[in-house]
Amino acid sequence: MVSQISTLGALVGLILAIILIIKKVHPAYSLILGALVGGVIGGAGLAGSVSEMVTGAQGMMSPVLRIMTSGILAGALIKTGSAETIAETIVKKLGEKRAIAAIAIATMIICAVGVFIDIAVITVAPIAIAIAKKADLSKAGILLAMIGGGKAGNIISPNPNTIAASEAFQLDLTALMAKNIIPALVALVVSILLAGFLAKKVDHAFDNMEEEEAEHHTSVPFFQAILGPVVVIALLALRSLVGVSVDPLIALPIGGLVTILVTGHSKHTVEYTEFGLSKVIGVSILLIGTGTIAGIIKASSLQVDMIHVLEALNMPSFVLAPLSGILMGTATASTTAGSTIASQTFAAPLVSSGVPAVAAAAMIHAGATVLDSLPHGSFFHATGGSVFMSIEDRMKLIPYEALVGLTSTIVAVILYLLG
Repeated sequence: MVSQISTLGALVGLILAIILIIKKVHPAYSLILGALVGGVIGGAGLAGSVSEMVTGAQGMMSPVLRIMTSGILAGALIKTGSAETIAETIVKKLGEKRAIAAIAIATMIICAVGVFIDIAVITVAPIAIAIAKKADLSKAGILLAMIGGGKAGNIISPNPNTIAASEAFQLDLTALMAKNIIPALVALVVSILLAGFLAKKVDHAFDNMEEEEAEHHTSVPFFQAILGPVVVIALLALRSLVGVSVDPLIALPIGGLVTILVTGHSKHTVEYTEFGLSKVIGVSILLIGTGTIAGIIKASSLQVDMIHVLEALNMPSFVLAPLSGILMGTATASTTAGSTIASQTFAAPLVSSGVPAVAAAAMIHAGATVLDSLPHGSFFHATGGSVFMSIEDRMKLIPYEALVGLTSTIVAVILYLLG
């Protein structure tokens, strides 16, 4: 099929969306308006642009449904105190001397079991602050430990970004999660090393800070806290083990309900599931908006032109996977939106060029974490606020975060090259 939208139009639409997001226009509306303008400038006209936008948004319905049901697990882990228990247990087991490693590992595990990365950071932050005060660590050090651990956990999690990428490449969710285990572990090590270096630059910023009042939960035994996520992983693994396919649409909410039941909060089931839904509504709406711009980009000649550029530079076609993930993650300041747009746009050309679907999805997914924390996204502000960090100081962490994401991306590429 001949592309009806020019590369120029697609790029103008994407740039307009970025500008609007930076100007604090809601990201979903920014993406929708950018898609419409890009389609019209690209030559599709109003009717053609709307048609491609609707097609793109329709393609998002499958991951959106799964993401909405994943809110049950996220809500259960947060509201029952299970996420906090998991974090505290890991920190206590590793001890104060290994504080940075404990903070990073705790955030990684909480994110990996299905809590969104910004929520994982916010969950661990009070514990990390208490440790920082005691061990005389800097804000920058503990925040990078949480963000780096979160990034590592995010690429092996049943979170929206993983679901969106697996859907675009028509992959089993657990296959994509497993593919990035090694990149995640290497990124975790790099995070700990970088955070340890920054943590020594003590700023005493916590010295005069008053304790924040937090919602206190009844103490949850570790076994009960971790049982729900274990059930999810077991259900998703049935396809590989015995050939029985349990869709994430079913497995994720079952894990959430198990968490609620075993922690003795069954009477709060409706409340906790509604809380979980409130946490995923935003990303679900964002994905619909993302679908509109993805539809325009997919219908444009951008993918063809990018392949031609790579060929002109004598670069292999697989480079398109990590490069597109990095570029789209940067453009949207979102791992979810970045990996979704890149996967939706380049899945077909990557697979047709001979790159295995799971390897391509893994490289895109890891690439989307390189520059996903820029100031025009919410993650930048949510994480900075979790440790009461100024915008200026938060900006200084971006190169370190990018290095963590780049590490996982490079390792994912190396694993592909090694076959």
